[in-house]
Amino acid sequence: MGKIIVFANQKGGVGKTTSAVNVAACVGAKGRRVLLVDLDPQGNSTSGVGINKKNMRFSSYDVIIGHIPAENAIIKTEYENLSIMPSNIQLAGAEFELVTDDNRVYKLRDALATVVDNYDYIFIDCPPSLGILTVNCLTASDSVIIPMQCEFYSLEGLSQLVQSIKTTKRLYNKKLNLLGILITMYNGRLNLSIQVMDELKKYYASKLFNTTVVRNVRLSEAPSYGMPIIYYDKYSKGAEAYNAVADELLKRTEGCFT
Repeated sequence: MGKIIVFANQKGGVGKTTSAVNVAACVGAKGRRVLLVDLDPQGNSTSGVGINKKNMRFSSYDVIIGHIPAENAIIKTEYENLSIMPSNIQLAGAEFELVTDDNRVYKLRDALATVVDNYDYIFIDCPPSLGILTVNCLTASDSVIIPMQCEFYSLEGLSQLVQSIKTTKRLYNKKLNLLGILITMYNGRLNLSIQVMDELKKYYASKLFNTTVVRNVRLSEAPSYGMPIIYYDKYSKGAEAYNAVADELLKRTEGCFT
């Protein structure tokens, strides 16, 4: 059975989607069968792997509302071992449509249960919020990766997100755990970055990924070409960082690197 891992942070602009896309691509390149689930109405993970949102027949909206089974919405990308369940702005309406559904927090979990055996890993990119879509993502997952910047507001929001994970675990998903905190857009020359990192090490030392993703121009360029960084520029610092993150993830979940 595949492992389901969600990239979550209620704060936008922290590298959540960048991390979901690139970790998924790197794990796929290491020989694992990977499904990337885009559950963010912005659909950035979808375009980030080269899928044209205007040409999609079905999306994660159709799946979570229950119009179609999950397998009907899944598209194979041109990248090694990587498929995607795409998203578009239509998904924004799902928050309202699910309000009166008694089973609303389990929609994604039930949908993915029909395809989880087809993959080694399912990575979910959820919205930058703590609404019903994010609760669906947490309820469907085995574990959580929190991408975050070394900034005060990110540190402040981390405790809120950790509490939301604990609440979801207590109410809906007893197996849910925090797999790791991934530092993105790191700049070691800033005193604030060093101070925030020191605080994280004080309270979350065992959860921090050893790899930090530094600010990298090539990493910023790759999404505009619809390419994960390892295919856009495999020798860039961004590619090296996400390859290292993928190795850490495999070690934490499988006890191996390759």
